[in-house]
Amino acid sequence: MDILALIGAFGGGLIGAFIGAIPAFIMTGVIALIGGIATASGAPADLTIGFLAFGAFLGPHVAFAGGVAAAGFAGKTKRIKSGSDIFIALNQLKSPAVLLVGGIFGMLGFLIHYLIGIIPFAALPDLPSITVVILAVITRLLFGSSGLTGECTGPDKRVWLLCGNDILYDVLLGGGVGTAVAFVGSALSGAGAGDTFLSVYPVICFGFSAVTLLFTQMGFAVPATHHITFCAALAAVLGISLLGPVGGALLGTLFGALAAVLGSLFCNLFNTRCDTHFDPPATTISLLTVALGLITIAVS
Repeated sequence: MDILALIGAFGGGLIGAFIGAIPAFIMTGVIALIGGIATASGAPADLTIGFLAFGAFLGPHVAFAGGVAAAGFAGKTKRIKSGSDIFIALNQLKSPAVLLVGGIFGMLGFLIHYLIGIIPFAALPDLPSITVVILAVITRLLFGSSGLTGECTGPDKRVWLLCGNDILYDVLLGGGVGTAVAFVGSALSGAGAGDTFLSVYPVICFGFSAVTLLFTQMGFAVPATHHITFCAALAAVLGISLLGPVGGALLGTLFGALAAVLGSLFCNLFNTRCDTHFDPPATTISLLTVALGLITIAVS
């Protein structure tokens, strides 16, 4: 384990606290997008993707998770209205304690990421995403009061599974976004894109979606789609290697639709009627990357 990077993760988590979890994640997307394109052009992947976008500086398991934990702590201590507010820049609180919580969780995220990475079958889940999920559980248990799945009070019944128009919309949204990602990826493969480009294509798609959260931060009704684009791209790349371009395009589209439906399910399950943030996209990515990993093992 790189001790310098571990110490740096304290600063990464602190950054997520003072600028806010979503702004930090948007910056992750910017670096991932730039780094993915640079890597596809021949630059070493570790320089931007490994160390910056998904490392101790802006990795979601460091900066985003640190911001989520800091918001949860600020909510518990009544510094903000809701600990689930991941859009707020906590710098406005001028609270050393809030920054410390962000930094500590940044280091904790780095450690958990490292420890999971050295156990057998660690390549199955996406490590940053599964770490974000684990830290969300810790944050909920430490700073939340609504339980792991939130409290359902009042006459309204909890909605677990979407149905009718809602699930149709999710399938169309996920399938449509997945179509763009998967069919373009397959077309690029057919046009001669090499293995290096295809290996970073999911990162480029992830970065694009993360950057679109800038519009969400500005108040527009733009949904999170990084779980859709990332999983669709991963499935497409795997499908291309196993089934060819057409098979890859169809598999990517299928996983895009599945990611959208699962994202809504996990939102209803973990991120409704609660007082800390539990990230549905990270949960979706964790599950679907395990599924893709098992497919890879089964056919290898």
